[in-house]
Amino acid sequence: MFPDRTNPRLACDAMCGGLARWLRALGIDASYTLDIDDADLVRHALAECRTVVSSDMRLFHRRLFTAGQLHGLLLPVGLRLAEQIRFAVEQLHLHVTDPRCTLCNGQLVRVAREEVGDVVPALSLLHGRNFHRCTTCRHVFWEGSHWKKITLVRESLLPPTPPGIPSREQKIG
Repeated sequence: MFPDRTNPRLACDAMCGGLARWLRALGIDASYTLDIDDADLVRHALAECRTVVSSDMRLFHRRLFTAGQLHGLLLPVGLRLAEQIRFAVEQLHLHVTDPRCTLCNGQLVRVAREEVGDVVPALSLLHGRNFHRCTTCRHVFWEGSHWKKITLVRESLLPPTPPGIPSREQKIG
């Protein structure tokens, strides 16, 4: 595991669900609630010391933001999802760490194939090598075909590894 205490905890607004899921795949603690209103988002972010991520400029005119009590990242309107990911990573100086549950933001722990045989499809169970379970929602993840895309995005955001040193991705596997 690669705990990263330099990444801020994020609170994504109701229109940033896709971004939240991708940030979680990158290992970023990103909360997201479907249809959350601005007041609840602000209360949540303040209570949990989270940086708000939104493309709603009016949200950032609230006194908590202008007084510096709450921090936020304004996403430019019109960015595609891949551009949103890159923008958030660059602007917030985020670091790729161990993936989190893309469904609920919980921590993932590695589990043995035998522990998940009742919930993983037979072919995935047969061909899969690494299985993970969320400690919060108990959902099981494995490195299926979708993982190739996730790995490409993760690797594109990792800093270059000096020669002779195993990359973080190699260590995670």
